[in-house]
Amino acid sequence: MAAAPTIDLNAQPGHLIRRLHQIAVGIFLQETAALGLTPVQYAALQAVHNEPGIDQRTLASRITQDTSTTAGVVERLQGRGWLRREPDPADRRARRLTLTEAGTALLAQAVPAMRRAQARILEPLSAEEQALCMQLLQRLVQHNNPHSRAPAGPPRPRPRGR
Repeated sequence: MAAAPTIDLNAQPGHLIRRLHQIAVGIFLQETAALGLTPVQYAALQAVHNEPGIDQRTLASRITQDTSTTAGVVERLQGRGWLRREPDPADRRARRLTLTEAGTALLAQAVPAMRRAQARILEPLSAEEQALCMQLLQRLVQHNNPHSRAPAGPPRPRPRGR
């Protein structure tokens, strides 16, 4: 039997991406500790804010989580009084999501913390490197999206004037 090769994990993009994800989550949790909000919960609240009345299936696509995980996130957010889930009059099986006043207030508090977290993650890079890093990350994600267990759906159209 052939011996397995010695491989430097720190030279493997998948390993480094996983490590950076761990670091990014840690930084986000540090910045949002007073709010008790996870990155996935933040993403869900932001997506619902961006598209009031979004259904759970579309939300799952927007935050790239499977539908059962998203259902649990929605349940927790609703239980904390941050999200309202109501039946869709056109489709009784679907649930339409909106933020409560408390959810809107929480999101307003979370945005500065999220921005601090993002700045901390990119801090070691110059402004030019940060822009290039974001371009490359977006290209990698877009190209590899079909291989995800929870691929992102098509992006929603951007409102004019933004």
